[in-house]
Amino acid sequence: MALQVFNTLTKSKEQFEPLEPGKVRLYVCGVTVYDYCHIGHARSVIVFDVIYRYLRHLGYDVTYVRNFTDIDDKIIRRANEEGSDYRAVADKYIAAFSEDMRALDVLPPSLEPLATENISEMIGLIGLLMEKGFAYQAGPGSDVYFQVERFSAYGKLSGRMLDDMMAGARVEVDPNKRNPFDFVLWKASKPGEPAWESPWGPGRPGWHIECSAMGNRYLGVTFDIHGGGKDLIFPHHENEIAQSEAAFEAQFARYWLHNGFVNINNEKMSKSLGNFFTIRDVLQQVHPEALRLFVLSKHYRSPVDFTDETIAEAERGLEKLYGTLAAAEEKVTGWSAEDVPEKGLQAQDEELYKAIEGLPQAFTEAMDNDFNTAQAIGYLFGVQRHLQRFLDRFGRKKLKGAAAALANRAASMLQQYSRILGLLNREPRLFFEQQRSLKLKATGLSAQEIEHSIEMRQKARQAKDFAEADRIRNELEKKGIQLEDSPEGTRWRVTV
Repeated sequence: MALQVFNTLTKSKEQFEPLEPGKVRLYVCGVTVYDYCHIGHARSVIVFDVIYRYLRHLGYDVTYVRNFTDIDDKIIRRANEEGSDYRAVADKYIAAFSEDMRALDVLPPSLEPLATENISEMIGLIGLLMEKGFAYQAGPGSDVYFQVERFSAYGKLSGRMLDDMMAGARVEVDPNKRNPFDFVLWKASKPGEPAWESPWGPGRPGWHIECSAMGNRYLGVTFDIHGGGKDLIFPHHENEIAQSEAAFEAQFARYWLHNGFVNINNEKMSKSLGNFFTIRDVLQQVHPEALRLFVLSKHYRSPVDFTDETIAEAERGLEKLYGTLAAAEEKVTGWSAEDVPEKGLQAQDEELYKAIEGLPQAFTEAMDNDFNTAQAIGYLFGVQRHLQRFLDRFGRKKLKGAAAALANRAASMLQQYSRILGLLNREPRLFFEQQRSLKLKATGLSAQEIEHSIEMRQKARQAKDFAEADRIRNELEKKGIQLEDSPEGTRWRVTV
């Protein structure tokens, strides 16, 4: 089937058809750069990174724009707290955001414009709204507002009708506004604040106008997909639609996609509740691909609950995937499926053969169903399970001929389709090194200390002091280190 997406605007699933065949124009609201990003931001960025990757996998030429809000009350407040200026604050947290994105294996979008690079476009757009009677200035040197009552379709995205909102309104009355729900397009500057010259006096843009201006500049009057978190539906995206369609008299974005929230232990994440986690704090303890797998294991529109158990489950799943790749790598060298007839491959293991041959269609059908990553991941684990069972049949033996070729094809396809989701990007050896290093932090031990304990245990065994050998093993187990003896020697892994 063709790609179907759930459109927040129509409240229904629709077949996706870009305006221009073969090309997709995608805009996603970026972050306001006044602090480090939290795992709620991580979810949104990972979700739209996968949508970007999948659209490209389908063969689309995608122009992906994700902006930075680099002038805002919060940025100015942070600059005052730090005794710096807004530019220094914005630059610091843009750099931090980019560092977080690299850690999460998020692909850079086509464009990452700054709001402050588009002030003239915003002033032009506000001027057009003034000319058309959709905007007003309360008095000389005051703010400029969008007049919501003039836009009859206001509320069509969120489903909040203006009359209903006004009837139950508990909005603080601003004497400069004609309607309590009118919103700021241009904010008059206060003494000491950053400001740009405009026909309405020195000031800076309101938050909503920047995305309309940048969407129009980089993607055109009408573009294909606009995305962001559910928290942006109202008022941000509602206001974007109003000001863009009032100005240009054309549809702003055709498909609106919104990802669900991240909860912490079934509670909304909040600094006041003390359950607020930044991306960089989480990545001190959790492998970035495990965080990706956690995010993608639920449908993007559903809420996802971040707990010790759910993240541990994601880690265990990722270790299974990489463990199977490592086992295949160890048992198979130099064999390609092209060297063996298809019947020969199928005869080796019917179930594994069916799983890998069916993966492209099953994966595509899942992703075509409104980017159902949870279902797609289920198919990846199906291949992993069949491949692991197949490898286990051979014990420690190396695989040759048709068996090696089948295992090689399965491992290659598992990695190929996982990478569409931004998973299995590393060599298995490197992944397990990174994972072990992360887990070691929780034990308070170093690899050198563990190796020394293993050496002491080996000496105790050679001296037939089995009580001492058992004591060392038990002491390590208490600290989360499990020993595994084999003919090749003693290996260890972290279990915390």
